[in-house]
Amino acid sequence: MKEKKNEGDESIRVRRPIGVTLAVIIGMIVVVSLGSVTFLNSYFQSKDARLTAEENNLTINSRSASSVEERLNTIRSNVFQLLDLLSVVSGGRNSALSRQAQSFFFERNPDIASIYVLSADSASANNSSDIKMTNGRFFISNEIDESVQEQFFRDNQDALRRSCAGETIAANASPLFGRSALCLLFPYKENGRDQACCVTFSAESLAEILGTGSLNTSFMINDTDELLVHPDSDRILRGESMKNYPLVREMRVNNQNNDSARQIPFDEVDGQSGKKTPYYGAYQKLPIADIVVMTIVPLDTVLEGARTATKNNMYLAAAILCVSIILILFFSRFVISRPLRRLSLAAYEIQKGNFNTPIISRLNFESKNEIGVLNRGTRDEQEFLNTFAKFTNQGVAKAIATKSIDFEPHLKDCTIFFSDIRGFTKISDGFKARFNEESAAEIITFLNDYMGRMVNCVTLSHGNIDKFEGDAIMGVWGILREDDLSFEKLPDTDPKKKELAIAHSRHVKEDAINCIRGIIAMRYALMEYNKAAEQFTKEHEGEPRARYKPHIQIGCGINTGRVTAGVMGGGEKMEYTAIGDAVNFASRTEATNKPCGTDILITEDTYNLIKSDYIRCEENNRVIPEEFAEDEIVVERIPVTIEVKGKGEQHFYGVVNMPRFDIEKFFKGSDPDFKADPDCARAVGPNGPRSMKEVRELLGIPTPDFEKVNLNEEENKTVVKPS
Repeated sequence: MKEKKNEGDESIRVRRPIGVTLAVIIGMIVVVSLGSVTFLNSYFQSKDARLTAEENNLTINSRSASSVEERLNTIRSNVFQLLDLLSVVSGGRNSALSRQAQSFFFERNPDIASIYVLSADSASANNSSDIKMTNGRFFISNEIDESVQEQFFRDNQDALRRSCAGETIAANASPLFGRSALCLLFPYKENGRDQACCVTFSAESLAEILGTGSLNTSFMINDTDELLVHPDSDRILRGESMKNYPLVREMRVNNQNNDSARQIPFDEVDGQSGKKTPYYGAYQKLPIADIVVMTIVPLDTVLEGARTATKNNMYLAAAILCVSIILILFFSRFVISRPLRRLSLAAYEIQKGNFNTPIISRLNFESKNEIGVLNRGTRDEQEFLNTFAKFTNQGVAKAIATKSIDFEPHLKDCTIFFSDIRGFTKISDGFKARFNEESAAEIITFLNDYMGRMVNCVTLSHGNIDKFEGDAIMGVWGILREDDLSFEKLPDTDPKKKELAIAHSRHVKEDAINCIRGIIAMRYALMEYNKAAEQFTKEHEGEPRARYKPHIQIGCGINTGRVTAGVMGGGEKMEYTAIGDAVNFASRTEATNKPCGTDILITEDTYNLIKSDYIRCEENNRVIPEEFAEDEIVVERIPVTIEVKGKGEQHFYGVVNMPRFDIEKFFKGSDPDFKADPDCARAVGPNGPRSMKEVRELLGIPTPDFEKVNLNEEENKTVVKPS
């Protein structure tokens, strides 16, 4: 749960995750590589398709032109053979043999509608030399009136005259015939007359030759760019002109160079949308009637296969890219991102000063890659920082890690605590007498057991261990709190000064209460230690030089006041500590416990600070606010006074109890499975003492004779005598 909570912390949110960056980089490599391959493949495929299309289009055009030319030559040859036959038949063209020859001819050439041999003026007057042979079956089967034939020549007098003058002309007869029909006008001379042999026939056979079912479209035009044959018969029936068709224009320009065959690219423009469609166009001019066979193929159709392949390659590239990204993200998530995420969380916890974060235990220390090295380095850093924190101060180490400590000296209002073991010199001598050279290890073991319990109480109450001096402990509450005293310089009329002063007083009170809570918890911890020490001693009493742990009593002094907090020392040795009269007074208060017959003393400064909210006294009519009732403190005034330099006469107050102190709730802060010892629970809380007399009875402290108490006794440890 803790890890999940930390994962949402803004300060460790990663803006550019390695997994995503890796996916982007490899994705770009995949895109560039596959894109380049796709582009080159598409380019060469398109190029090959273009070349193939050009070759095919030119081949189709050439083949179609040859077939058309052959067909037209066949028609011309057959017609001229018929005319030659009729000219030599006895009885003339109207003889039965001539009619039979005509009938046989039309039976074998059913697509020929008529054969006319006309003079230049035949369209306007009938000449006796004109020959008119009509395929009646053609007109009947196609439901065409034979009169359209006459109308055609009347409409094409110019073509008739040109043909009589020696030109071979091809004309579109489809608009009049109502179906695809073509008329070829060949120059024809007989008996010295300049005539034209006009052959009208169905163009369907030519359309079949040109083809209608492929990608390529072939069509025919005449010398006036009139459309003769086209797969779209409607265009022929309309008599469409191709004069403005781009390919025809290009062909006519090239005609100046006498190019009979050529292939060129061109664009066909849609008249409505203006959209350009690219084409390849091949053309070949026939030696008959200046007919041109043209074959076109749309470039889009030619490249459709290449574009489809390109599209498929793009889909494949996209699929490969997606699969690659998924695999990369999967790999990076479980092999890179998740381990790095945990490592980042661990580093963040260390940065916050949480050196014992359980996240580090979940790191993979067996990994052989760089992350494994970082994980092991983080674990080593954790061990170092924990050791460093123990050698210095947990709070100070955390403040250094979080860069929240100010190394410049500052005045702060703090609560200071000192404790000392009663009769430690005698205890130490007892260890030396029993264990000799091994006494040092035994003393340290005993002190570590004792001090570990006391330090735990200080830490759980948000205090900081300042230093150990032999068996003595110094702790400070509030030394790491940001304590800006600049409000004191504000004028009394400034409302901000009162507001800041109240907030400051509240913080100082909280420090004092936390200190008393932690120190009174020491009373329970000390009783628990003494019980364990008694059991330890009993377990080893039968051994030679039996190991033991002494039963001890301690004295604790608490004072609240202004100190100078900062870094002391220099060079390679420094410590963050507090100095000043308030610290000295706390130390003297601790020393006063023995003559006062107490274990915990608070000064009058601390008492005055908290009495209105936490202590039932005359000033609050022995009623404390409900919001502070849980931290109620019972104290008794020590019936002696002490003269304090700069303060005058002062009183001390012995701490009796915190009636609502919850032992289990307090110690579960470090041990979730903690269970209070019923025997030791008499030290504090609901079952704790109600007076100083009960405290003395509980701890085995003799009641002093206050008439004879000398508060300076503990300070005069040496006596100076003349030599």
